[in-house]
Amino acid sequence: MLKCSDKPGLRSEARVFKILGADNRIRIIELLKQGSKGVNAIARKLGISQSAVSQHLRVLKAMGLVEDRRRGYWIDYILVPEALERCRQETTAVCCCLPATRPVRAHQSKKELQDYREQLKRELARVEKRLKELEPE
Repeated sequence: MLKCSDKPGLRSEARVFKILGADNRIRIIELLKQGSKGVNAIARKLGISQSAVSQHLRVLKAMGLVEDRRRGYWIDYILVPEALERCRQETTAVCCCLPATRPVRAHQSKKELQDYREQLKRELARVEKRLKELEPE
């Protein structure tokens, strides 16, 4: 599995931007945030060919953002939250000084809010760890 920083001569942040620079890859990630899906379902939702979806999934899978799960003859694709978080951190480091936050909206589901709470907990844990590292001994 490729990681963001695996390609020699290309900064990991540049690789993230390059991979996520394709609109359909972003749309696929957004769809997979709702749960696992197969190539056919993704193709129908996005209005693109199955082969195009497969090619985008191949790139996302090589980067480690997506995994496949076999169910008999069917293959479902799911997001890898840790990889998405790693990429978020890399892009945030380039784009701004503070971590990206998003407002809580009335239309968000309980699951979305619970996921966001877990993301905030992980971020707080990273902050606490870094503060301890900076404390004088």
